[in-house]
Amino acid sequence: MGLNDTAWENLFEKYRILDEIRQKGYFLISAGQIREFREPRLMTKFDHKVNLPAAFSQNGLSILPVTRGDYVISSFSAYKEFEPPSGQVQRISVPLYLQSLSPQFLVSEAIALNCAYACGILQDFLEDDFILPTVSGRMSSGQFDFFVDTALGSRQVSVSNSQIEIDAAYEGTRFLSLFEAKRDLSDDFLIRQLYYPYRAWADRVMKPVKTIFLTFSDGVFQLYQYQFDHPLNYNSLRLVKQKNYVIAAGICLEDIARLLPGLPLIPEPEISFPQADSMPRIINLIELLAETPLTKQDITSQYAFDERQTNYYTDAGRYLGFLQKWKDEYNNIWFHLSPDGSCIMNLPYRERLIQIASRILMHKVFREVFILYLNYRQMPDTKTIVPIMRRSGLYRVESESTFIRRASTVKGWVNWILGITER
Repeated sequence: MGLNDTAWENLFEKYRILDEIRQKGYFLISAGQIREFREPRLMTKFDHKVNLPAAFSQNGLSILPVTRGDYVISSFSAYKEFEPPSGQVQRISVPLYLQSLSPQFLVSEAIALNCAYACGILQDFLEDDFILPTVSGRMSSGQFDFFVDTALGSRQVSVSNSQIEIDAAYEGTRFLSLFEAKRDLSDDFLIRQLYYPYRAWADRVMKPVKTIFLTFSDGVFQLYQYQFDHPLNYNSLRLVKQKNYVIAAGICLEDIARLLPGLPLIPEPEISFPQADSMPRIINLIELLAETPLTKQDITSQYAFDERQTNYYTDAGRYLGFLQKWKDEYNNIWFHLSPDGSCIMNLPYRERLIQIASRILMHKVFREVFILYLNYRQMPDTKTIVPIMRRSGLYRVESESTFIRRASTVKGWVNWILGITER
């Protein structure tokens, strides 16, 4: 059990939070009460539903701030799942003279936003003229009321000068566009991160306010524009536009095929064959660890992983030789980049992608499946992949059902290699 789980369990017990929620439908808690067990900033930041402590997730609860020091707990529908991104990807290029905005240097949301602005992504997506960066950072929400869905129906919430944070805002002749940006890829997001800034600024400017969610990883920008159809309703957001942009890498399929004769086949490591079919999420984790080592608990609580996913994706990074782990004197499990991982993350963008593809193709199962694709120009099905897996000496894969499940990893990683040839 994590530190947040334990602290919230103690708070729920001390203040009989569940009993009051059953009676009143909500519980108002102060930062001072939370601080009795742990720092509030660590106890109230749950950007994704999977980050919620057990006391919340097991009881269908969420938490929202209402002042600078008070929070309300109820069965709020606080999160929104991302719609699947559209299949179309628009290639963009970083201006050649901007050496500091090469993809390997995009290590924060702020820098990624600067890159999106410099590359023309924001101008294209926002469809506004003469856009310029304006407000950003922490500020007061002002005062407003809203309605939010709960398990017992709609509930009114009053906000008074709660702290909000805007990653970036761009104003043009027609709109003020507010951005929430993330480097961690996820399945959902906290609606509050769009709604509170929207309410704060909708009354401060005369022009319409757009709310945009931007994610960035591995040279790919995904932008989602949401509209609140009923401004007083927290849950009235609707996706009105979604586009994907990728920094062109200039890699073709023949570039990868020419690597094969010179790539050695390496023995399978004594690490469970990965059950992590999203290579972008593996690379996203590597990017995050390139900044600082993280504990298993940090990865689980700070990013869009549950504990099982943390195991799957850290194992995948170790399988490829990009991550290492160790245990400290308090039995905390830590992850950091291996020397190979650090070397690859310091490469220029195109070379980084090629080196990651090369490392994947050093494993027999991935190479054979990739060669089959080259020969027939279509992805082999699971029935074809499983026999290749069986003769590749995979570690701790024995049952038929496990082979079938892990075949999705083979498809996912080979499809990623094919995808980088389209950038």
